[in-house]
Amino acid sequence: MSADAMPARIVLGWREWVALPALGLDAIRAKVDTGARSSALHVDAQWRFTEGGAPWVGFRLTPSDAVGAIEARAPVLDEREVTDSGGHTTRRVFLRTPLRLAGIEREIEINLSDRRGMLFPMLLGRTATARAFTVDPARSFLHARHAPDGSLKPIPLP
Repeated sequence: MSADAMPARIVLGWREWVALPALGLDAIRAKVDTGARSSALHVDAQWRFTEGGAPWVGFRLTPSDAVGAIEARAPVLDEREVTDSGGHTTRRVFLRTPLRLAGIEREIEINLSDRRGMLFPMLLGRTATARAFTVDPARSFLHARHAPDGSLKPIPLP
């Protein structure tokens, strides 16, 4: 495909507000990291169970602007070894869920991890942004937060 025929990509800043509507998260701060292959979501706790004979994971997280903890559950897609930026490898649960960002919604894979102590509860890796987005590392929060009903919310200053 020639460069002229390629569809326009949406520009993201190095940090953005994203939504994971199927998990009950209508606005969570994410670091957009092209150096990370997979996306990660911070969870305070997680537990495994079986539903309909299939493996599921339940988890709890406390977004910084939430009134309290949010509990969610999803089918387990896979379990994989993930190596973090410090070179430490851990086995993590992966799930597939819709991501809403910059006016589009697409299915992505995310892993559940302990990101306590990190500035961003979510890391958006390059597989989630491939073919739809490009990143301008000099910019931040280019796209508005969305309320649960899909309407735009003003973005507070970081």
